[in-house]
Amino acid sequence: MMHLLYALFVDPFAQMVSAPDLLAQTVWEGFVGGVLYSLIALGFVLIYKASGVFNFAQGIMMVFAALTLVGLHEKGVPAWIALALTIGVMYGLAFGVERLVLRPLVNQPDIILLMATFGLTYFLVGLGELVFGGNPKEMITSELWLPSGAIDLHILGGVLTLQKLDIAASGIALVMVAGLAMFFQWTRIGRALRAVADDHQAALSVGISLNQIWVIVWFAAGIVALATGIMWSARSDVSFALQVIALKALPVLILGGLTSVPGAIVGGLIIGIGEKVGEFYWGPLAGGGIERWLAYAIALAFLLFRPQGLFGERIIERI
Repeated sequence: MMHLLYALFVDPFAQMVSAPDLLAQTVWEGFVGGVLYSLIALGFVLIYKASGVFNFAQGIMMVFAALTLVGLHEKGVPAWIALALTIGVMYGLAFGVERLVLRPLVNQPDIILLMATFGLTYFLVGLGELVFGGNPKEMITSELWLPSGAIDLHILGGVLTLQKLDIAASGIALVMVAGLAMFFQWTRIGRALRAVADDHQAALSVGISLNQIWVIVWFAAGIVALATGIMWSARSDVSFALQVIALKALPVLILGGLTSVPGAIVGGLIIGIGEKVGEFYWGPLAGGGIERWLAYAIALAFLLFRPQGLFGERIIERI
């Protein structure tokens, strides 16, 4: 028993104290992953707040946006023009979802809207394979001026290696999150979105167009998906397997709250840093693989003790 307690608590913390540079490296890598998880979760939050739809297709939207960008470039379109055209494609997707999915299914049960996003997922998978093929593709990082290489910082008695791409990804993600937060907090459209999120009928009574708001929000989620797809693809490649990463947004949403933008950020950082630290220090004890399931274990604990998340609103139903 004492040996188990030592392995669980004393030994990992002793390693952290004896090698703070390794701890800093692990926390940094977890921070980068957490920021990108937050971006994915932000797409879910935006759509759910405005339309009450849990968009299961957010993951494939990320892949489809990145695939469109790379596919257009492979067909001879310059990178920045391909980026602009991809943004246009995401707007067209938002408009089509509003017109063909949300509008006909308005006031339907939530499960029907959820299943509609399942259908949207497989439609985008088929469309992407038909137009661009199913083989993995390399992200055009140099054409988009994304940096490569690494920076070595001599701190804490060791060397902290920061990939320039990770620094750029974290900076872009934080700027996007801050920009979206300011947009929805201070602009007229943002106030309209918050009104729609609070009460659809009240928003309609003061002249707010639900259809217009839904297009804007799905387009914003599409831009978030594009940015996230570029960053994740730059770290690996562009493939349909990338949509599995979106499943990590589910624990993030449970931690932060399904309707909270700050919750998406905090939840992403908790998951990103937690799984890296857990894998590095406690992974050997569990035989490895902690990174694959730790996020869901944390989410399960939150569901048991605080199901609304850190920043979610407690729902009280009177019966």
